[in-house]
Amino acid sequence: MSKTYEFCKGSLPILVSMPHNGTLIPDKIAKNMTTSALEVVDTDWFMDRIYGFAQDMGCSLLKPLFSRYVIDLNRPQDNKSLYPGADTTELCPTTQFDRQPIYLEGRQPSENEIKSRVDEFWKPYHLKLKEELDEMVNQFGYALLFEAHSIKSVVPRFFEGQLPDFNFGNFDQKSSSKDFTKLVDDWQPEGYSKVFNARFKGGYITRHYGKPENGIDSLQLELSQATYLNEDKLNYDEEKAALVVVQIKSFFEQLKKHTLKQIKRR
Repeated sequence: MSKTYEFCKGSLPILVSMPHNGTLIPDKIAKNMTTSALEVVDTDWFMDRIYGFAQDMGCSLLKPLFSRYVIDLNRPQDNKSLYPGADTTELCPTTQFDRQPIYLEGRQPSENEIKSRVDEFWKPYHLKLKEELDEMVNQFGYALLFEAHSIKSVVPRFFEGQLPDFNFGNFDQKSSSKDFTKLVDDWQPEGYSKVFNARFKGGYITRHYGKPENGIDSLQLELSQATYLNEDKLNYDEEKAALVVVQIKSFFEQLKKHTLKQIKRR
């Protein structure tokens, strides 16, 4: 099997997962896609760049090579909706966020094709996630899973108006402990707006792997792309990005302190 993700091992029990950072599309899939879909505009752009500091802090980093248009690693295998009644994209998405089709007419993936993609792309990523979290808990007695995401500041399909800058979610406090939830609740970015468990409550990864009763806290951050991109051209804005990274780093310093405290307790 060819490589489908990249992993960098850290020294702390903090794992930063970036399931929508990939941009590659295999030729066998690309030939069935529309021209606009091949631009993969709904990527969580430059998450590896935004969180480049995390590795120096001792965090482990996990990121896929392939686009969410191939398969969405943050959806369950059974494609069950994470937000029942709301408009969401599928395990193997067929439409872009602006509702444009991803596939040419009649070229959508079959059930067998979806199963094949689960085996080829979804399972390896999740096996690595579980392996690393289990290893962290075994070694330190604790693990923190941070889900790094971003999204356009305005996406009418999913919500009205403009998104806040920092959109945290821990599945309505189910995926992390009370102490950790309080840390997130108390932290406020300087010069940016923040919400917690609003439209985004955490996707499948946050919900599935966050088991505070077993020593695993999980949290998702959906960062507005207006904080670091020229959104019209999807260009990385060095000046804007530098400012928001200062805030994210300050948050990660709090995460590190929390993690070290948890290790001492165990």
